[in-house]
Amino acid sequence: MSISTAPVNGNVSFWYADTGVPEPRPGLDGNREADVAVVGAGYTGLWTAYYLKKARPDLSVVVLESRFAGFGASGRNGGWLTNSITGGRSQYVKSHGRAVVGRFQELLNETVDEVIAVAAAEGIDAAMAKGGELNVARNEAQLGRLRAWAEDEAAWPEAGTRLLDAAGTAERIHVAGALGSIHHPHCARIHPARLVRGLAAAVERLGVPIYEGTTVTDIQPGRAVTDRGTVSAKYILRATEGFTANLRGHHREWLPMNSSMIATEPLPDAVWQQIGWNSMDTVADMAHAYMYAQRTADGRIALGGRGVPYRFGSRTDTDGATQPETIASLTALLQDMFPAAADARIEHAWAGVLGVPRDWKATAGLDPKTGLGWAGGYVGTGVAATNLAARTLRDLILDPGSELTAMPWVNRRVRKWEPEPLRWIAVKAMYAAYYAADRAERNGRSTTSPIAKAANLVSGR
Repeated sequence: MSISTAPVNGNVSFWYADTGVPEPRPGLDGNREADVAVVGAGYTGLWTAYYLKKARPDLSVVVLESRFAGFGASGRNGGWLTNSITGGRSQYVKSHGRAVVGRFQELLNETVDEVIAVAAAEGIDAAMAKGGELNVARNEAQLGRLRAWAEDEAAWPEAGTRLLDAAGTAERIHVAGALGSIHHPHCARIHPARLVRGLAAAVERLGVPIYEGTTVTDIQPGRAVTDRGTVSAKYILRATEGFTANLRGHHREWLPMNSSMIATEPLPDAVWQQIGWNSMDTVADMAHAYMYAQRTADGRIALGGRGVPYRFGSRTDTDGATQPETIASLTALLQDMFPAAADARIEHAWAGVLGVPRDWKATAGLDPKTGLGWAGGYVGTGVAATNLAARTLRDLILDPGSELTAMPWVNRRVRKWEPEPLRWIAVKAMYAAYYAADRAERNGRSTTSPIAKAANLVSGR
């Protein structure tokens, strides 16, 4: 493999490396009126515009974006189109009952296939491969958590999970030290930027303008105020995910959590023969500060993890650059998990932010009195959830009695994050505890560290 050189760091993400960032679309030019104004041109905003126009072609829908479509998490994520219920099911069972939560899980399963089907119908080549999701345990403490999780999952046949031993795991992929894993089939590997760019083009074909370089500074009933004019609309829908803290009045609503990734050079066939990974599963581990990875369509490993999780004051980055120490730690993790790729050059590194509500659960909702709607807070598991959230927003506007509008995440109210410096101290301490717990477990602790359990209690996860 190639001689090591410093990777490209930033430039939004590796996913734009082959095409470059898109040419900017025109911005808003003065005031205008519409039926629906969508704030944010990531997956949530674009899917929402798509489904509204497909259902009601007569609607006037506009999308407002501060940078370009796919600039945020939609163009930087790990490419997991998966069925996760963000934050788990248990609290929803208490509030809505077992049957509703089971149906919610089925809807997210079906959403994976919905995205694949729409991409095919719209001619979007997002390098999709539905191999499922594999969560791997690499030490005794992780294996204990894995087995406990498998016991919980046995009560949820809707999720389709199955427990694999070390041999069963190795049949799918060779991860060094793997003692077992949980696999489920409702996940596809995708190329994030190709999906968001194709979706933006599909929305424009439906007659929806996407105004880029147009920063929304304030959202009010009937008005989205930008630096280039004001859009007046009956419905204003917020789809700003990790950048929500930049909006007036929303600074403490969702915390912008940082996640970083690296991508190797394309690996030779001899390396892939050692690693396997032929089924194209997405892969994660059972660490507290967990990693996530995919085998890309062009034969690389793209692997991510937390790095520096939070910037004081909910600051967000501008170009996706991450810290050198984060690149080094992710590279070491990749080499530890996949020794056959230890000599591979790291070609690209980047970072992005994801939206984290105070209770770590996603939400979608609409206030019919004010016309203000929102969706997000996916905590890093939103590639599929954005699609279901968008169809939910569509129904809250056009068909408020539908099945989707009765799901547990609809119209949830979540308390705000603590003011600074409390939230910075809390997040920094929480991840310091998780890193310490992971070190202890790697060094031989056979059960989950109490440090991690305490961090979970403090965080409210």
